[in-house]
Amino acid sequence: METGKVIEAAIAYFENDIRRISHLLKVYGFAKAIGEKEQLDLFTMECLETAAVLHDIGIKISEEKYQSSAGKYQELEGPPVAAVILKKLEFPAPVTERVAYLIGHHHTYDKIEGMDYQILVEADFLVNINEDGLDSSKQGLDSIRKIKENIFKTKTGTKILESIYLSKVN
Repeated sequence: METGKVIEAAIAYFENDIRRISHLLKVYGFAKAIGEKEQLDLFTMECLETAAVLHDIGIKISEEKYQSSAGKYQELEGPPVAAVILKKLEFPAPVTERVAYLIGHHHTYDKIEGMDYQILVEADFLVNINEDGLDSSKQGLDSIRKIKENIFKTKTGTKILESIYLSKVN
């Protein structure tokens, strides 16, 4: 697994955009922790970790091309950028294909297929809840409960969500 090289490439791609770099590192950290606790096989773990680092890689092009960072644009623009990065890093085609699929669907929640996909979505939510300020109001807490009910499926991800955002209010 060459996650360090992927992180280095993503940091270079985002240049001095510390907000995006911090986001990808936080999502990567949660994804790695959940994946390890859920005991993913090596291939699935490699796909998960790589996708976690690159999941928002399409955001720069989305903002330039559409003046928007909306998820649908990230899903559209991210896979080709990721494929170029992974080709330069000489990743095997099966990993690159799965990572492109995950990036191209990480904002689509109605047809989650595979533990790597599920965990990527959970990790992104764990970070976005805080970054979007949902954890600071009653309405936000209601939203977090709905996210837990509708999105979270892994024991580890659910436990982390509860521990961070719901433990003092239950």
